[in-house]
Amino acid sequence: MNYYLVAGEASGDLHGANLMKALKDKDPDASFRYYGGNKMQAEGGVLKKHYADMAFMGFTEVLLNLRTILKNLKACKSDILEHRPDVLILIDFPGFNLKIAEFAKDNGIKVCYYISPKVWAWNQKRVLKIKKVIDRLYCILPFEVNFYKKWGMDVDYVGNPLLDEKAHFSPDPSFRETYRLDHKEIIALLPGSRKQEIERMLPDMLSVTKKFPNYHFVVAAAPSFDAGYYKQFISTSNVTLVFGQTYNLLQVAKAALVASGTATLETALFHVPQVVLYRGGTISVAIAKMLVNIRFISLVNLIMDKEVVKELIQEDCNRQNIINHLGSILEGNGRIRMLKDYEELSARMGSAGASERTAGLIVSYLKD
Repeated sequence: MNYYLVAGEASGDLHGANLMKALKDKDPDASFRYYGGNKMQAEGGVLKKHYADMAFMGFTEVLLNLRTILKNLKACKSDILEHRPDVLILIDFPGFNLKIAEFAKDNGIKVCYYISPKVWAWNQKRVLKIKKVIDRLYCILPFEVNFYKKWGMDVDYVGNPLLDEKAHFSPDPSFRETYRLDHKEIIALLPGSRKQEIERMLPDMLSVTKKFPNYHFVVAAAPSFDAGYYKQFISTSNVTLVFGQTYNLLQVAKAALVASGTATLETALFHVPQVVLYRGGTISVAIAKMLVNIRFISLVNLIMDKEVVKELIQEDCNRQNIINHLGSILEGNGRIRMLKDYEELSARMGSAGASERTAGLIVSYLKD
């Protein structure tokens, strides 16, 4: 079978690569063409465009880069039509991918969507469009099944691919020694992978380091930036940078400060108490407040449907609040309570194998 995948972000590249690997196991004749990144490229096939040229965050950033986005859409549609795959597999990235889905459906191409668009967060009527343009939808958050069911749509919960990543992870026993981290307990800083996120969140995270001199702060740095870029933000000696070592870092961390996103769930699956931080552009946040109709922004709280981790958003994301809430999860009842909630979260998430289950469902659908 000929598979065409579209992933527009780093997380989509990771999940796309794992799905490609599983598809090759199910379908020895599989061939791939895709929008993605380095991880997908390592699985073979043809990389048409790298996600680094596609990912824009927030309403303002999208408007400022609208010409580039429209150009990417046109090129993607043209390439799909030229190669006419047996199936188009869209991975998250809904602003772009739902438009591609509509185009593919209009041209008689089967459409599967892996990692459901988060339509439950805002403008839920988009489900009506999804029902028309997507043939099979594979969800990775357990509460999404009931959400879509209310709209008369049957979907598959395949488990969460982060469980696969964690299951495949082998800790490096020399991690502490390599980075000279063996003398203090560690607080992990996960400021995100996009330039906008890092420049908004990392200064807030680093602002509290002097208040916790008995801890060592370790920044999970994105591989798309170099050490020099990060060092412009760092002014204290108890801060270390690590690249491509996020899971090894979480394996040894006592607590974490995490930019809202997938990393909040990864941190919870490693049972690391955390404070979730978010600071967006003023216009983007103002628009979001008018449109978004969910109680929480972190995946941990959304899945549990209660406040498990503290979310500090916009003006609440300040040095004093971060100090207070970080202190409350380093020791005592706040830490104990969060770790207990993490146990329940893990039970709700289920077991590893999302990529394999999704690949099996796609191949079965194509053979029907």
